Amino acid sequence: QVQLVESGGGSVQAGGSLRLSCAASGNTYGIRSLAWFRQAPGKEREGVAAIYTEDSATYYADSVKGRFTITQDSAANTVNLQMNSLKPEDTAMYYCAADLVGVLDSLNRDEYLYWGQGTQVTVSS
Repeated sequence: QVQLVESGGGSVQAGGSLRLSCAASGNTYGIRSLAWFRQAPGKEREGVAAIYTEDSATYYADSVKGRFTITQDSAANTVNLQMNSLKPEDTAMYYCAADLVGVLDSLNRDEYLYWGQGTQVTVSS
């Protein structure tokens, strides 16, 4: 079992920055990948960024490449998402997810079993 708690959401104007953090507890030794997803009202949950814990390989959705950066702090069992140059279309609830068995598609929500409660990000124009 893995428990995930997100923090760092908030409201910001377009062009601004936010940093999200996700603290993992429980069977953190078994985590193979960590990812951030987001879900806007009326839309499906979509993958934003993912990182493999073994080699720190990262993957990003095309919509956030060059603006978002995912990093992990293995010692603190946290994964962070630095979001720069935010746009109104980035407004959504952001969720942290963890996988213990290995994923084929790191941005596919169906690959992840463990989820946090989410943190709201609102970007105004």
